[in-house]
Amino acid sequence: MTVTTGGRALTSQGTQPLRRRKLGHGKTVAVFVAPFLVLYSLFYAVPIGYAVYQSFLSVKREGTFGPATTVFGGLTQYIAVFQASEFWMSVLRVLLFGIVQVPVMLGLALLFALLLDSPLVRGKKFFRLAFFAPYAVPGVIAAIMWGFLYSPSLSPFSAVTREVSFLGADLILWSIANIVTWVYIGYNMLIIYSALLAIPTEIYEAAKLDGASQWAVAWQIKIPLVTPALILTAVFSIIGTLQLLAEPQTLRTFSSAINSTFTPNLAVYTTASVPNYSLAAAFSVVLALATFVLSFVFLKVTQKRAFA
Repeated sequence: MTVTTGGRALTSQGTQPLRRRKLGHGKTVAVFVAPFLVLYSLFYAVPIGYAVYQSFLSVKREGTFGPATTVFGGLTQYIAVFQASEFWMSVLRVLLFGIVQVPVMLGLALLFALLLDSPLVRGKKFFRLAFFAPYAVPGVIAAIMWGFLYSPSLSPFSAVTREVSFLGADLILWSIANIVTWVYIGYNMLIIYSALLAIPTEIYEAAKLDGASQWAVAWQIKIPLVTPALILTAVFSIIGTLQLLAEPQTLRTFSSAINSTFTPNLAVYTTASVPNYSLAAAFSVVLALATFVLSFVFLKVTQKRAFA
């Protein structure tokens, strides 16, 4: 039975049906969220927690050939991390890599996105697919392919590769940068291009009425409005730079200039292969914290400039 008082409808059961509906919604949400929470916990939260736990352990032996026992070592592994000069050299190496490669890659991605969004360009579907196609190539396959192109004895451009040592100690870092740029430029271009498509057409129409050229529209309207997309791609690139592994590890078969600690992730992989899981875990934790700090600082700096 329903009674109307003061414009409000009340049921004979009071507010009980409403509460049942809320409880039903809560159960439905829990059913949909539960698979994500289970997978997130099993494959993300638990491994991170175990890595942190492992980083506080150390292995001790009784005598020279005594049995190895795992004990709580406190900050022993972290002290070893900060004393590992080769690890920090690898961090500096990838930072130099990122300072040069990330702006070049994002600059080219922005240029290609602007070209695709320009009304003067024809065949946009073809070029969009052509620019994005390298991202579909796995990093290991891309490194093998470019390794053959760089190799003097295997490259079809041997006249160039015999004169320029792309796999030598002086150029190997930038050869890797070329591979990473080739693979990821299309991915970043699509993010920026999607941001360009979201700009209201009324803004372009107003600019045309004011007599703005295509260059003026791109420089004064498009680039400022896609700045959030550029910041997002820059953060992804910073994280990817510090996680560089597949390309240098694959190119080790082509070049002796890449050692076991060429990048931080390669140093972690090598340390775990010894095996020294506790030290590798400490390396991983420090690297994760460094990645977080760099990304956070970059976001803060860019946000201050954006709102200045």
